[in-house]
Amino acid sequence: MEYRPRLVDDQLDVMTKVLPAIVLEGAKGVGKTATARQRAQTVFSLDDEGTESIVLGNPRAVMRGKGTILIDEWHLVPSVWNVVRHAVDDGAEPGRFLLAGSAMPRPQARIHSGAGRIVRLMMRPWSLPERGIEQPTVSLGALLAGDAPEVEGSTDLALDDYVDEILCSGFPGIRQAAAEARPYLLESYVDRIVDHDVEAFGAKVLRPESLRGWLSAYGAATGTAASYAAILRAATPGQDVKPSAPTAMAYRDLLQRLWVLDPLPAWSPGSAPLTRLGRAPKHHLVDPSLAALLAGATHESLVRGNGPGGVGRDGTFLGGLFESLAAQTVRVLAQGLRATVSHFRLRGGEHEVDIIVERPDRKVVAIEVKLSATVRPADVAHLAWLAERAPGWVVDRVVLNTGARAYRRPDGIAVVPLGLLGA
Repeated sequence: MEYRPRLVDDQLDVMTKVLPAIVLEGAKGVGKTATARQRAQTVFSLDDEGTESIVLGNPRAVMRGKGTILIDEWHLVPSVWNVVRHAVDDGAEPGRFLLAGSAMPRPQARIHSGAGRIVRLMMRPWSLPERGIEQPTVSLGALLAGDAPEVEGSTDLALDDYVDEILCSGFPGIRQAAAEARPYLLESYVDRIVDHDVEAFGAKVLRPESLRGWLSAYGAATGTAASYAAILRAATPGQDVKPSAPTAMAYRDLLQRLWVLDPLPAWSPGSAPLTRLGRAPKHHLVDPSLAALLAGATHESLVRGNGPGGVGRDGTFLGGLFESLAAQTVRVLAQGLRATVSHFRLRGGEHEVDIIVERPDRKVVAIEVKLSATVRPADVAHLAWLAERAPGWVVDRVVLNTGARAYRRPDGIAVVPLGLLGA
């Protein structure tokens, strides 16, 4: 496949000029290797048995490369991390090392954190702007600047198009495959996680179907802050004897270490005058297509509003998947702006905002995600409440939806079709 430039490329162009070692992290299939290879003169692919054997016997073999050295799937030989760290301490030049990994190293691996030496950069599946389906007209960076920029633009994208984007995924290799092949490729992706990647990570799962059940339960909870009890019920339907909390947490830990779970953390607003804050993350998988696949969803069933139950969801399953698509896009855009992304919810659930994008100075853009082409007063109530309770902290308010036109309401809230949001 021809390489399609990513938003992370701009970050790497800057970072490789000043940093000697960068590690690209993220789930399998998000494009880490393809992006890193655009810059590498020497490649050590540790998922190749021959290369892995050489580097296992002599981790310093990775020092022999010319130019920028890519160590792909470095977590398979964790000792190379310390080799790179020592090289940085010894004065390695900027752009010398790129590491790419599809999992965190095994728990028993004894490696230094790399803090101050190896800089981490997360890669996620293609955001909507990277898919090339529409030309963005609204800049998240301009919204974050806090000057209430003009919001305009129109799109032909409608609900059916967003459903298609959810189902075809943002994994570059899968999305660019023939439409008929995508469901098989996504199923194979899940099978590999359950049947291969977990054991390759060094964990023993006696009942792979149980792990798939937990993955399905987290997928069913997409876009919610469902409790452990709700996840447990969804993961173990019909089982009289439920797994212990340590066992359940071990499943969650495994899936997070493979970056298959991509939870959105709760916002910690520092000194903003807010109390009774919820601390639970919102559940998301690395790509909403996986949640749809695990639920057996089709285009027709999603549009009809059918979906898995038992997770305490407000609204439809499609609404949760659309929110996940929006969160995925916003996270990719925000990373290049040095902004963090979270969600806001009071403990009782009286007020919540789907996405909070926070600048380094703690000022935020508050974003609601609505599976609707129109915006009703109820859709902006939580945005108005948050701006009133935290004056000076919220620099802009946005509703992302499935409509045709971007504009500002009389109250100043920006209404932006998701397909029109860019960096």
